[in-house]
Amino acid sequence: MIDTAPVKETVLLIGLATRTQNFELTNEYLDELAFLVETAGGIPVKRFIQKLDYADPKCYVGSGKLHEIREWITGNPVNMAVFDDALSPVQIRTIEKELAVRIIDRNSLILDIFARRAKTSYARTQVELAQNEYLLPRLTRMWTHLEKQRGGIGLRGPGEQEIETDRRILRYRISLLKEKLKEIDKQKSTQRKHRRDMIRVALVGYTNVGKSTIMNLLSKTDLFAENKLFATLETTVRKVVIDNQPFLLSDTVGFIRKLPHSLIESFKSTLDEVREADLLIHVADISHPGFEEQINVVKQTLAEINALDKPVIMLFNKMDAYQFTPKEPDDLTPLTRENITLEELEKTWMARENVPSLFISATRKINVDLLKQLILLEVRKLYVSRYPGNQPQN
Repeated sequence: MIDTAPVKETVLLIGLATRTQNFELTNEYLDELAFLVETAGGIPVKRFIQKLDYADPKCYVGSGKLHEIREWITGNPVNMAVFDDALSPVQIRTIEKELAVRIIDRNSLILDIFARRAKTSYARTQVELAQNEYLLPRLTRMWTHLEKQRGGIGLRGPGEQEIETDRRILRYRISLLKEKLKEIDKQKSTQRKHRRDMIRVALVGYTNVGKSTIMNLLSKTDLFAENKLFATLETTVRKVVIDNQPFLLSDTVGFIRKLPHSLIESFKSTLDEVREADLLIHVADISHPGFEEQINVVKQTLAEINALDKPVIMLFNKMDAYQFTPKEPDDLTPLTRENITLEELEKTWMARENVPSLFISATRKINVDLLKQLILLEVRKLYVSRYPGNQPQN
């Protein structure tokens, strides 16, 4: 029997430790990059970290480290190298010539995952636009590179289809996609207008924090949810009723560190559900060691789409997976995140954010009833302010 399953690509991970990003943080970022590679179907086999003040404009990591990576590749079978930052066309050409394996950057990897996850025509159009805009300045390099390729991570979509085209045709395709999105945006805007009579609540957060699982709990639906990045691309809207109070709940695409600007631009209509929401539920993964940075990434993205000034509920999910190590009695060093109990952390964040906050476990259904009560309280505040004297009866 012939095995027709696709062969998984082996991947090197390469990052920089700089003046503003220490070695430990870079290693944490490469953990996320490894998760991205696995989500795309690859197998991370080795990581390299170069310590530099800033990225080398020609080869990103410096010639010495590049030679070290090449020596490792010589003795080990590897298909490609993924860099944790956006690479310029010059850097890609230089690195690819030196390493003689396929090179992609973080942006290209994220775009590939979006292409794999896009199921509807609308999502595919958004992703194709972002891919084409990313491809345009790299077209010369991609031509010679893709002539020898037949699929693989970072090569899904327009990269394979547009090899024979020139920049003029590619720009024309981008123009057509933008016009197509404008038409779809008008339709979606009309749909949203019909929903203005109801309070709208949007789940937002870093990718893979459990938004879809929470959506399923609150709306009693069965949306796709799994432990992979970007499981949700299309915004889903459901009517939810809690204690006779109806409202609309939307589950949106997750954010991520260094999300390609072209994706933010092409997905702006999808993010309109966030921009036009009356209340945001900001979901964070309290068990993740970098959850505070993830919260900041979400806030920065919300600021980019002008949605940072909305009422917010801070929801810390996965409390069942939170771990801490108690300090020894004679240990006088300052407390770190690993030494703080969940109860202490909850008090700290409730005081710090100055917004309604709650710790839950969506998978274990811990504090889900408290979450419903909190949402009901905030939705009713908005309802009363919008429709004075017209509060639903209990």
